[in-house]
Amino acid sequence: MIRKFSYSPKISTGAVVKNLPASDLPLPYFELKDGVFSYRMSDSACVYGLGEAIRGINKRGWIYESWCSDDPFHSEEKRSLYGAHNFLLIDGDDRFGVFFDYPTRLTFDIGYTDPAVLTVTPAELALDLYIIDGDSLKDIVREFRALIGKSYIPPLFAFGYGQSRWGYITEEDIAAVVDKHEAAGIPLDMIYLDIDYLDSFKDFTVNRERYPDFEGFVSRMRARGYHLIPIIDAAVKREEGYSVYDEGHEKGYFCKDENGEDFVVGVWPGMSCLPDFLNPEASKWFGDKYKALTDAGIDGFWNDMNEPALFYSEKALDSAFEKIKAFEGKTLDALSYFGARDVFTRLSNAQDDYDSFYHNAPEGRFRHSNVHNLYGYKMTESAANSLKALRPDEPTLLFSRASYIGAHRSGGIWTGDNHSWWSHILQSLQQMPGLNMCGFLYTGSDIGGFNGNCTRDLLIRWLSFAVFTPLMRNHAALGTRSQDATAFGDTEVFRRIIELRYRLIPYLYDQFLKAAENDEMYFRPLSFDYENDPAARTIDDQLMVGDRLMIAPVYKQNAAGRNVYLPEQMNLIRMSGGEITAEPIEQGWHFISVPLSDVVFFSIGKLPLAEPAKNTAELDFDHLTYIGS
Repeated sequence: MIRKFSYSPKISTGAVVKNLPASDLPLPYFELKDGVFSYRMSDSACVYGLGEAIRGINKRGWIYESWCSDDPFHSEEKRSLYGAHNFLLIDGDDRFGVFFDYPTRLTFDIGYTDPAVLTVTPAELALDLYIIDGDSLKDIVREFRALIGKSYIPPLFAFGYGQSRWGYITEEDIAAVVDKHEAAGIPLDMIYLDIDYLDSFKDFTVNRERYPDFEGFVSRMRARGYHLIPIIDAAVKREEGYSVYDEGHEKGYFCKDENGEDFVVGVWPGMSCLPDFLNPEASKWFGDKYKALTDAGIDGFWNDMNEPALFYSEKALDSAFEKIKAFEGKTLDALSYFGARDVFTRLSNAQDDYDSFYHNAPEGRFRHSNVHNLYGYKMTESAANSLKALRPDEPTLLFSRASYIGAHRSGGIWTGDNHSWWSHILQSLQQMPGLNMCGFLYTGSDIGGFNGNCTRDLLIRWLSFAVFTPLMRNHAALGTRSQDATAFGDTEVFRRIIELRYRLIPYLYDQFLKAAENDEMYFRPLSFDYENDPAARTIDDQLMVGDRLMIAPVYKQNAAGRNVYLPEQMNLIRMSGGEITAEPIEQGWHFISVPLSDVVFFSIGKLPLAEPAKNTAELDFDHLTYIGS
């Protein structure tokens, strides 16, 4: 059962697809006082949800902010990342879900200030709130997912392995990556194009010195079985003669400052303007620009920098140069030095800038900070709507960095600029169930870590987890150590792990489609399947994947194995030396040996396996073998 409580929302976010009347009954579970919602949690209550938020599967004990944030340091003290996913599922003396449909800053204090109290504080009491009751945790999720609409389903090739790096400059660099993977016999479906392919970082352009025959190169790669997946950033370079800017400026499709002029920010291209994705005309205009690349044969995209990320605003930068003059010619003590440094470091993603520009939505004119969390969502929706018209006969791969609930209908997301840290394997695993609750099924993290320098053993363990994530992409930043599957010399272990992914695709893709069709979760905490098992309730480093598979990745350096809890008898499936074996294991705790060369997971009953394949196009779904009992 779902009940809606409306507190004069100022804009329709579009997150909800069911038109429910507002209830005139008292608000259950929560007390509302002075604009703050509070709920007293029982001692044993677990709190799930909040999408990609960090700090464990059970969110109790920390404070979170719903505010889409461009932050490349995903450490435990952070309160927000790129997505705003305002759904909680409380499992204690009371069991219910709650969704706060609210497009700006929202604070969730989940036992941080008072260990027994959950408080939710909006910047202003102008929102819709939905209370979802059900007979089980999975039932509540199904009810909520039906409320917000069906999840995006990508093409089959999107379940293949993808290689990406900021720093693949030319078509020769891309071809070399493909050649190395082919020589090593490593399956591969996608090569990603980061900002290096663009002409001066301008959206919907190609650097013709680096890609003199881009269309021909795309075609040649497709003939070899590979899809090129380019990046699209949110900001449009302010440059007269650049048609995208000229059209957007002429038609008034960019966000405006308080005087009605185009709001100008610095991002990758330098001075740029932000498309007003809350304006339906501007949204369609920008989405239709993807035609420049679909006409070249492109069938997949990743949208980035769409929180929106701001390096600086034009006005703030001018002010900073004025401020820095005050330090010129002076001897700087420590405080003065830090003050001089902070003049520029505080420019990025400044709240003053978010407060300084406006959108023209159907409901009226809105200050950006009052609708901030919708920006990335509406960019993804813009692209998805146009791509359906541009490519009506087949789906397009599409995923984004920033998001709000509702974007799950248009595309997937990845978890952003993580690090080559062992802890980020676990962090990625713990983000997956919350994202699934909020409808984001096509998800994954940058394998090996985007920032930092990956090691061979870290990449092996990360790949061994990412075998099971729908989005399986190895991605790294410019200036970091090479970390593709051919970068560490002996490629045999990498080939076997990635081959395992392809062998499991018949199961993984089937379970993904089932989850999308039935409003279910692809990844689930053990407590969702074993609600009456006290031990299962405490596990936050194992997940169910679909109906018949459980994973328990190794995520510690130099670990020879790990302790695993089996809530019932299962098959231990081991990939070792290219062979896949199954062994029945009794319910309970076990120490499982997992050498670096092995991948271990668990099944309930039999699992289908395909034969190894070079890519998804060559997978044979008609002649499967089965393992387990």
